[in-house]
Amino acid sequence: MITEIAFTGSPVTDMKRAREFYEGVLGLKPTMDSAGGMWVEYEIGSGVFGIGCYGDVWKPSEQGTCVAFEVEDFDSEIARLKSLGVKFATDVMPTPICRFAIICDPDGNRILIHKRHAHD
Repeated sequence: MITEIAFTGSPVTDMKRAREFYEGVLGLKPTMDSAGGMWVEYEIGSGVFGIGCYGDVWKPSEQGTCVAFEVEDFDSEIARLKSLGVKFATDVMPTPICRFAIICDPDGNRILIHKRHAHD
């Protein structure tokens, strides 16, 4: 029986470049750096997101798993990312329960920038 999601991870091809994006652009703070610099984890709320650089063993794909990062101020975050030249795969999309946009990391991995609508 599955009891929780231990972590969500994305493969990267250049750890330095990936960390500059995830830490410098997205503002994530590393909580674990292991495997000789090949794996970095970021605790976000009650979840963990990791990036790993393992060569041909695990390759990035724009069609792979996508992580959704919840933000406090959606409009400000979208404007900030656009001002930094972050690549958008999908511009802002409204749904009945949220708004989101899809950005790409330097390896083309898809990331949702997400904001749930307030519940009454």
